[in-house]
This record gives sequence, structure tokens and C-alpha cells, in this order.
Amino acid sequence: MDFSYSSKVEDLIGRLDAFMDERVYPAEGTYAEQVRYEAEHGRRFAHPPVMEDLKADARRRGLWNLFLPDQRFGAGLTNLEYAPLAEITGRSPIAPEALNCSAPDTGNMEILAAFGTPAQQEEWLKPLLAGEIRSGFSMTEPDVASSDPTNIRCRIERDGGEYVVTGRKWWTTGIMSERCRLLIVMGVTDPDADTYHRQSMVLVPRDAPGVEVVRSLPIFGYDGGGGDGEVVYDHVRVPVENLLGGEGEGFAIAQSRLGPGRIHHCMRAIGMAERAYDAMCKRAHSRHAFGKTLAEQGVIQDWIAESRLAIEQARLLVLKTAWLMDTVGNKGARVEISAIKVIAPRVATTVLDRAIQVHGAAGVGSDFPLAFLYAHARTLHIADGPDEVHKMAIARRELRRYALDYAPA
Repeated sequence: MDFSYSSKVEDLIGRLDAFMDERVYPAEGTYAEQVRYEAEHGRRFAHPPVMEDLKADARRRGLWNLFLPDQRFGAGLTNLEYAPLAEITGRSPIAPEALNCSAPDTGNMEILAAFGTPAQQEEWLKPLLAGEIRSGFSMTEPDVASSDPTNIRCRIERDGGEYVVTGRKWWTTGIMSERCRLLIVMGVTDPDADTYHRQSMVLVPRDAPGVEVVRSLPIFGYDGGGGDGEVVYDHVRVPVENLLGGEGEGFAIAQSRLGPGRIHHCMRAIGMAERAYDAMCKRAHSRHAFGKTLAEQGVIQDWIAESRLAIEQARLLVLKTAWLMDTVGNKGARVEISAIKVIAPRVATTVLDRAIQVHGAAGVGSDFPLAFLYAHARTLHIADGPDEVHKMAIARRELRRYALDYAPA
């Protein structure tokens, strides 16, 4: 394994660092003010104007669609090449969207690029790549344990030249954004098929008759990812041409989407941990208690040392996973993907928690980004598969290696 950066990646890192310092960090306050202003005037999920300024500048600097390895549509970076860039964007809540690298759009673009027809790509992928619209991903349901996607009950039934979508979804990320135009919906097309071939995915326009948003779903009081929501699909009709891939391929498409999506989340989680680490160390030097700085207190020194150890370990595992995905494919790296999906959010929430504690009351307020980042990091313990499911997958894989030695004679 060689984790050294190519000259191409070094150049992108330099440009991205400059963009973050010159534009993104200074714009965080403006972004928050614009969001607050729009909410106070009845437009809670309006698009802050400063984001369009950031996006235009990112495009000028060549920092656009970095996440897509397909050179037809994106920067053509490998997972290993993208890893340090995604980590940098994780330092700010607004950076991923500024580079058109934010969920759920990234995952939706990836599956449209891989499974979409030319017509679907022209209608939906092209404006998503341009950052002109946003999208939502609709898989999780309120009435079943969605940690097991085979439980899905939403129906997608063929009726002549149309599919009829009927069901209730929640935590549909992106649906609340005023710029959301497309929903990718997963549902059951053949209830009699085997467990992994019952589901399909269809493309549903956000304004299709029968799409009813029941309510928004804040995360720890914050709206993220364009806004999550609960939505009812009441006999929503779409043309059969809106099927993504083939009938019965929904589960396989979902798994292909979640692999890259999980590692992107983990890359950004390392960036969150680094932002929290920086804030913790600076705060420790600037505050005095009991006759000396916080940085001189033994417990704070222990937190700082443990945090640095944990961040470095998590980063190395993320890089190894990215390397495996590039060399043996997502399937060959599935154990490592599960491992980082547990470790990276754990490290991020731990370091953020320590940073919040060092900041005292300021840590839980809005003067610093720590509380917002913590809410997002804590959610990653559940999103894209809860920790317990990933650990179960790892344990099963590990135990299989020993099974033959203990099989009955």
C-alpha cells in the first residue's frame, strides 16, 4: 500500500486548502445568517445566496464534482485520491455542497451515472452535475426496521406503461430543499421474488401528483443535507422509462450506492474530528482555570493525546479501505467499509465531545460549529447502516474463518 499523493492530488489539496481559508470558513457566518433570515420570513429551506457564490468560485478553481471517479462526468479521481480532499471538506458543514460533493446528491449522481439510461442522464444527471438542482433519496420507512432493507414495504406496481408508487417513507434526505427536483424511490415490485430481488428503484419528479410531504425531520434540531422529511407516495404514477436499472435490481443498486457513500461519510468524519481537534487545542491555550491554562491540565493533555492517536488510526484505516476499493472493488473491501463506518463516526463524536467539553457552555451554542458537527457525526452511527449491523457483518466474516476447524466430524 502506498498512500503518497500524486502531483495532481497535491495540487488539488493546495487549491482546496486555499479555497477553504479564503472563502468557505469566512462564509460560514454569512450562510448561517442567511438561513436564519429566510426561516424567519417563512422560507425555512430556502437556498442561501452565498452558496451560489461559493459554487461559482469552486468551479472557477477546478474544484467541482471531485467525488465522481467516472471521467465522463467527474474529476476521474480514485477513492484513494479523493480521500484527503473529502477530509478537508468535512471540516466545514457548507464545504461539500460548495464543491457539488454533498449527500444525497453524490450517491444519486453515482447511480445515475452507473445505471441510468442516456435519457435519464440527460434529464436528471446533467443538471445535478451542474449543481442546478438537488435531489432526494427515499428508502427508509417508519413502520419497519430499516437497518434491514429487505423489510421495505413501499410498493411499485406496473400498470401498463406506468409504475404506480404507493407507500410512506421518512428520513428522505434532500426532499425539503426548495431546489429538490428528483426523488429516487426504492420499493417492492415483486413480493414473491427472493429476498434480494423483490425491490426496484424508480425516478420520481418531486412535483409529481401524489407526492405529499408530511413533515420535516430535523436532526437534533438542525436541518441538514437539504432537509430530511417524511413523505407519502399516494398512487404516484411515473412512466416505465423512469425505472432505474432493471426490475428486481433495487437492492443491488442500493448496495453499490452505499459503498462509496459510506467511505465519503467516513472521509468527511475525519475532517470533522480534525476541526474539533484544532478548536480544542486553541481553546485549551486561551483559557485559564485554577491557576494555569487548560493546556497545562493533565486531563486535557490526555484528551488531546488520545484524540490525535484515534484520528491517525482512523485515517489510516480509511485510506486502506479506499485503496482496497480501487484495487479489488467494493465487494472485496466490504469488511473494511463496515469497519470504517463504525470507527470514523466513533472517533468524530469522541473528539467533538471532548472539544465541546473544553469549550464549556460555548461548546453547545451556535458561536462555534461544534454542536452542529456533533449532531451530524452522531447521526452517522445510524445512517447508511447502524454500527451494530456493521459489527455483526464483521463478526460473521471473522467467525467463518474459524468454522471449518470446529465443524462436527
